[in-house]
Amino acid sequence: MKIGSHVSIRHGYYGAASHAFDIGATAFQYFPKNPRSIQIKDFNREDAERCAAFCQEKGLVSVAHTPYPTSLCVDREEDRQGMIDSIRNDLDIADACGSIGIVVHFGKHHSDDPLEGYQMMISMLDDILEPWEGDTLLLLENNAGQGLKMGTTLEELVQVRELCQYPSKIGFCLDTCHAFASGIWNGENWEEVVEKGSELGFFEDLKVVHLNDSRYPTQSYRDRHANVGKGEIGEAAFRAMLNANVMQTIPCVLETPKSDTYTHKDEIQYVNTLLKGDT
Repeated sequence: MKIGSHVSIRHGYYGAASHAFDIGATAFQYFPKNPRSIQIKDFNREDAERCAAFCQEKGLVSVAHTPYPTSLCVDREEDRQGMIDSIRNDLDIADACGSIGIVVHFGKHHSDDPLEGYQMMISMLDDILEPWEGDTLLLLENNAGQGLKMGTTLEELVQVRELCQYPSKIGFCLDTCHAFASGIWNGENWEEVVEKGSELGFFEDLKVVHLNDSRYPTQSYRDRHANVGKGEIGEAAFRAMLNANVMQTIPCVLETPKSDTYTHKDEIQYVNTLLKGDT
């Protein structure tokens, strides 16, 4: 299993990969551009290709995460094309970096009609992916359930993918904090999650896991991350999840707090002890 964390591209894409390797990561996540903007980035393709070559040499797996304002449910038609162009830009950057996918949060529609939101998502996904011919996938991430509770179940993710015209270009990202917050995983029912996900075919297309503990109890619908083993989910639940057969080929990246006294390097080492079954 590949374990790593989110890293900055302050020093470029190659710099991000190099930093990930230096902290002992075997996987990493990055924002392909300014995380607070969907403005198109004219990126340094040579730097991206150096990142891809370095990852291949060192056995690193990378994944990109779309900027915070990214949405698959855009109400205003005049904003829709800009969002589509931004996500295609993210795909282009991630593909040049050799990344397995770009993570996009499952849509949040602001009306009381979730069906309208699902239809909006599927239409946008089709428009984004119709011309896309790269290897990088678009990865739908489960929601924690804040607001209108769209995208909190495995059934929703699988169904939206199946209804798209280009399902082979779509995969999944499972956020453990979101799964706990929404109640599909309560820390004690991982076997049931695996059984349900296997029946749906979810795990066949699961490409990355966001490995985050939760500051709040299950079914709180609150997206607040804690360090692995130090939140409401707890060490025993993560140990069981990480050592499940369906997880053995899935890269896991931390999106957890870090400080001078507990860095992502420290946390990666800790997660690796859970994989080995150490105490």
